[in-house]
Formats: sequence, C-alpha cells, structure tokens
Amino acid sequence: VKFNNCAGNKGVRYETNSLDFKVRADGTVYAAHQLQMPSKQLILMVTAWDPQTLGRWEAIVRFLVAEKSPHNGHKPKGRKIVPGELAQQQSDTLLPWRQHQSANGLRRQKRDWVIPPINVPENSRGPFPQQLVRIRSDKDKEIHIRYSITGVGADQPPMEVFSIDPVSGRMYVTRPMDREERASYHLRAHAVDMNGNKVENPIDLYIYVIDMNDNRPEFINQVYNGSVDEGSKPGTYVMTVTANDADDSTTANGMVRYRIVTQTPQSPSQNMFTINSETGDIVTVAAGLDREKVQQYIVIVQATDMEGNLNYGLSNTATAIITVTDVNDNPPEFTTSTVSINTSAQRCMDTQHVCDSWMGGTPHATCTRVLAHTHLGFSRPRGPREKMRHCSIDYEMNRAFMLTVMVSNQAPLASGIQMSFQSTAGVTISVTDVNEAPYFPTNHKLIRLEEGVPTGTVLTTFSAVDPDRFMQQAVRYSKLSDPANWLNINATNGQITTAAVLDRESDYIKNNVYEATFLAADNGIPPASGTGTLQIYLIDINDNAPELLPKEAQICEKPNLNVINITAADADIDPNVGPFVFELPSVPSAVRKNWTITRLNGDYAQLSLRIMYLEAGVYDVPIIVTDSGNPPLYNTCVIKVKVCPCDENGDCTTIGAVAAAGLGTGAIIAILICIIILLTMVLLFVVWMKRREKERHTKQLLIDPEDDVRDNILKYDEEGGGEEDQDYDLSQLQQPETMDHVLNKTPGVRRVDERPIGAEPQYPIRPVIPHPGDIGDFINEGLRAADNDPTAPPYDSLLVFDYEGSGSTAGSVSSLNSSSSADQDYDYLNDWGPRFKKLADMYGGGEED
Repeated sequence: VKFNNCAGNKGVRYETNSLDFKVRADGTVYAAHQLQMPSKQLILMVTAWDPQTLGRWEAIVRFLVAEKSPHNGHKPKGRKIVPGELAQQQSDTLLPWRQHQSANGLRRQKRDWVIPPINVPENSRGPFPQQLVRIRSDKDKEIHIRYSITGVGADQPPMEVFSIDPVSGRMYVTRPMDREERASYHLRAHAVDMNGNKVENPIDLYIYVIDMNDNRPEFINQVYNGSVDEGSKPGTYVMTVTANDADDSTTANGMVRYRIVTQTPQSPSQNMFTINSETGDIVTVAAGLDREKVQQYIVIVQATDMEGNLNYGLSNTATAIITVTDVNDNPPEFTTSTVSINTSAQRCMDTQHVCDSWMGGTPHATCTRVLAHTHLGFSRPRGPREKMRHCSIDYEMNRAFMLTVMVSNQAPLASGIQMSFQSTAGVTISVTDVNEAPYFPTNHKLIRLEEGVPTGTVLTTFSAVDPDRFMQQAVRYSKLSDPANWLNINATNGQITTAAVLDRESDYIKNNVYEATFLAADNGIPPASGTGTLQIYLIDINDNAPELLPKEAQICEKPNLNVINITAADADIDPNVGPFVFELPSVPSAVRKNWTITRLNGDYAQLSLRIMYLEAGVYDVPIIVTDSGNPPLYNTCVIKVKVCPCDENGDCTTIGAVAAAGLGTGAIIAILICIIILLTMVLLFVVWMKRREKERHTKQLLIDPEDDVRDNILKYDEEGGGEEDQDYDLSQLQQPETMDHVLNKTPGVRRVDERPIGAEPQYPIRPVIPHPGDIGDFINEGLRAADNDPTAPPYDSLLVFDYEGSGSTAGSVSSLNSSSSADQDYDYLNDWGPRFKKLADMYGGGEED
C-alpha cells in the first residue's frame, strides 16, 4: 500500500485490523504466520497514523484467494457467472481452488468461483428492475437449484433494493441508487436444492455504487469574517474558506476548486486578494491597504467541483468580509495651537480635544502638561479623543490659568513612518465665580457627655463655612434629622442645646451614640446648602434600678431540693450593673420567717422555703435587689411563687397545680356549692315549666270578671218573634224525678260533652226557700266544685246541656211579680260576690227615675 501525507511520511506507522497480517514501513502487506483462508475473498483495513500530529488515514484492501486450474482432462465441476445484459459489461471470473496431492499419488481438485465487485451507477433512470448479473452453478444440469441472496439491501434494511430470480439466478436492482446514501452493499448468494439442502457454499457479492456529479459544493459558513493589518505586504495570510462536496472526493465529482468572483470596493486595486484554488486560503496579492481610506472589503468566493471546470462542474458562492485593522501609522495632533476656555468653579475643567486620526484598539495617546501651575494637578488623559480634567478649580484661589499641553503616543509609530510623534498646544482658562454651598469643617463631629443633662444645656457650636469670600452672604441653620427631637440649633450661630433629657437607654441610641443631621443654607442666587452630622456619645450614669427575674416561679410546699433561681436585669452598662445584692425585707416579718435567699454569685441567687411546710397557694414574695453603681440603686420587686403539693419526684400534683393557680380549699368548696345550686335551679325551672304546661291543658285560666263574657249582657241584632217567645215549657227546667233514662243508656255510648256516670263531685242542693246569703254560698260552693271537677270541659268551650228532668220545686217563674216600687231592697246583691256586681249596680243603691 502506498501512502503520502505531504510531509515526507516521516515517522508514519501502519497497522491492520487483523492479527494475521502486518504492514512493513515501506507499505508491504505480509502474512504474520501460515494460515488457511476460510473464504475466497478477504477484506483488510489498513491504517496509517502519525504519532506527532495524531492524524489517522484508512484504506480498504481486498484479497481474492484463488486456486490453480487442474492439469487433467476432466471438466471441472463448479459455479460460474453468466453475465447479464447490463449497461456496463462485467467480466465473469472463475478461480479454482488449489490442487492437493493425495496419498496414493492421484491429484484431487476442489473448485469454486469468486464474483468480482459489481459496479452500479447512481441515479439510473431504469427501467427497473434492472439486471446486474446472473449466478449459475453447473450442478443445475443434474438437479434443480434455487438461488437467493441475503444481506443489507436484500432481506435487511433497506429492504428489497436487490432481488434474484430463484430459478434462473438473475440478480436485479429494483430502484435508482444514491451513493451519498450508501456507497456499497455486501450480499451473500446461496444455492440450495428443492429440499432446501445446501448445494454450494455461500459466496460474497460486493456491489459498489458509481458516483455521479449530483451534489453542489456547500460552504461551511455563508459569511466568513477575517482581518488583516493595514500596510500588510503581498502574500499575507487573511483567512481560509472551506466548501464540502458530498460526491466522491477521489473522483473529479468531489474535487472542489476555489476562485474570487468579485471584490468590493476595488480600491486601490481590483485585485487586492487572491485565493488558493485547492485549500481556500485567502492572501493579499497587492500592497496599499490603508484603514483610513478603506476599512472593509467584501469578497465573493466561488467553489466549483469537477476540479473547477465551469462548463461541467457545479458551483456555489460565499461571502468573505475582510476588515482592515489599524496600526499606529499616524501621530496625534491638535486641531489648533491655542485654545481659550471659560469654566465655572463648580464643574470639572476640560481642555482641548485630542485629535488623533486613529481609532481605539491601538496604544492610547498621552497628554502631558509642559508649562502650567504645578500645584493645580490636572489629570492626564489616557485614550484617544479624551479630555484633560481638573475638578478642584476654585475662583477664590485662581481666576485664570495658562497651560501648555503636549500629546504623544505611548507606543512608537509603525516602521517607515517619518513624522513627529508628539504635538503641543497652548490653553488659556478663565474661571467664573459661582455660588458654592456652605460646608461644615468637621463632618462628622463627635462630642462626649453624660446622659441625663437637663433641658436647655448648651452642648456645642456646630457652625459652617461659606467658601464664597467675595460674596456678602448669610448662613442660617436648621435641623434636618433629629429622631428623638432632643436638640435645638440656633438659626444664626449654630449653637446646639438640649430640648429634652438625653437617655442612653433610649431606642434611638446605637452603640451609645446619638446622631443628628443639620442643614446650613446661604442666601445666594441660587441658594446653596450643605449638611453636617453631629454625633453625641452618651456616657452612662446609674439611673436605672435593677429588675428581678423571673417574675413568677413554682415550688413545693415542703422544703427539698426544689429551689428558685433568681437573677436581675439592669438597663445600665458596666460598672453600673452587677454584682447584685439580693435580700428579703424585714417587713412584713412573715417573709423572712417563711423564705430564705442563698447567694450563688454576683448575678444569681436561690430562693427557698425556711419552714418545713407552707400551705399551697400563691404568695407574693418581695425581694430587694441592689446594683453596684455609684451611688447604688435598689428596687423592691415582687415574685409570685406558686406553692403546691408535690409527688415523690418533686413535681406538682394535679390538685396541687390547681391550688397553686391561686385557689385554696375553701375556694374550691365554694365553687362546687355554687355549681350544685346552679344545677338545682335549672332542674326546678324545668319541672315548673312542665307543670305549667300540664295545667294549661287541665284547668281553666282565671281572668278578670270584667272580661268574663258569661256575666255580660250581649246585644244581638235580632231579638226574636215577639210575644210568641214568651211561651216557655217550664217543665224542662224541672228537676227529674228519676235517673233511669241515664242509667239505662248503653255503656260506652254517650255524648262528648256529657258527664260520665260514676263518682262525681257532690254539688250542693239548693234550699227550697231561697235566701240571699244562701244563694251566694250556693254559687260559691258550685264554683269551687266546678273548678275541682277533672271532667269539666275547657273554660272557653261551648257547653251543651242534656235533659234535666221534670218537675221543679222552685215553682213557676211567671208567678214572680215585678215591681218598680222603692220598697224593694237590692243591696243584698253586693253580698253575692263579684259575679252579681252588674245586677247590684243596676238595681241597688238609688231610686228609680
């Protein structure tokens, strides 16, 4: 195998994908050991690689294994290829196996056949199926043989690209081929008898698709960007453009050539660049690149296959944008030699622009003040077109400046430039006075004093300075920020006094410092103002008594290890805090009798019971806490101690917890009694409601006699038929002589309003001779019996009376004679009760008119 890597093949190594073959340094392929070839064709992959560049190249080597023809006159039995009618004729190749000498001296020959690669052009127009080759074994004269093919393109995807006639052995391609989709196919042909038994060994068929020029070159990018320095010499590399052709690169179909079609602009020459037709490298071909004249070139590049033949090849174009980069070939220079500037004292002063004709990306220019007031400190520009600045111009110090400025390149000019590398200019600056804001010389100002100074105390004078010495202006002061409103400032002289007592423990104090901001404003046109911050560091004094902690605690009613740890908290800081002194007051005496305090350290102590038993409850124990300030402060604090019964573990029991909550035994008993009374009242109310509901259905309601309709005279619209209504059957009012008509009634049948037969209340018997007193008693007794009668109908029901019997001891009503004489006395009606009050009012009490 021959290989050329365009570098002399130095150090190139070869290797194969088989252990049976090796390649020498000169490219000779040889067998590594003696071996028997398993098939009639062998494909070997040979790889050449460069250890330095790590480049790898591969090539396929095909070996056809053959045997010599026999020397006897027998016709060899084997297989041969019958060429089909193809557009491109393919030769039949039959290579016999090697001849072997048998032990008895006879020559034994084994024959077989090998198919050379079959070439099929892509994009064929048919007609399809199109015959490629005919496969035939000479054994088909003896037996019937069936042919078949397997492999990619036959029974493997893509399916049915190739087919074979199982009887004649003619092999066909069924559709146009595309080399860019698949360049080769490897099939195996089989020959079997009618029973499916193998007649011949399978043979390999290699089908190669012949490339056609059906793909244009394609550029990797449609736009390429490159750059080249101005003034570059001819032959300077600019960029590389690359186009790929999908056709076979080993044929003219895939061999791409490049050329430049147009160049824009065509200045200073229409051919400023050229391109390598094979590699695509673009280089300069002419001198005269000048960025100040042409900053960019646009080049149209064309790629053509068929080795650049414009008549037969396919072409494509791309755009190459070439930017001319700047080099330092122009010295900086000022546009004028003298400049006059008017500026205010409040702004930065700008000198003359630096006019360098080259742009950024190159070494910057440096402006240097040659002749000027050295104490002004003008800043030096560091870039092109930059300004020289001075931001501390003061009209009160200098009203005018004279400067000489020089500009030069930091880097030397490009080789071959014969010009001065620097330029100078004179600058005259006139300063205009403006109103400047007052300022506080000491900002932030810090003062120290003790807290608690009284109201109206003078703390300091916080005054501002007006820099405008040549203007007669007054400065006035005011508060801008005073969070606690503790300070006042004199509007004319800036004297600060206290408006309230300063407290170091206030929330407005941060790290013992109180901060306030003041404003100083002048009366210029326009007015200007400045701010200043005053910081007051407050020194702590002992003005806060300590507080006892905790406020509540719990302890067992019998002394044991259960004690109360107490401490104190003080709002002051050291040395006005601990160590603290804890003690019990002498009054009341029960405090020291029942409790005791044990000191643990300067900040903690323990409160415990002194006596052996204390009744459960809540106790207010006063404790005096004293700090270590000068002078010391003390505070009598009360701690609520809940004393409760405890179990063996020292924990309060459930009853004890209730008692400890502030309820003694008597209070608990009182609560239980109240609950029982409340429940009894509720029960009695329910019983009363039920009884009332029952009485509503079993007795008549008592109403005012004035409202009783039975005692009132009712007026109706129709009073009857006159004298006929006076014919009464008085016998109906007689008392019956016997009760047989009632007793003989069928049991269970009676009227709903009829009284039941049986035990009834005994109504009184009216006397034969009435007496006013007897009548009243009779009516009262009858009323009492009716009220107690459980069988009486409801009070407001319609009463229907039954037959009352015949005969009456009262005699006839008609025998009564009415008289209008005044001798009759009706006063006795008043004694009959409220029901006869109406009659008493009508007949008694006066003479008839």
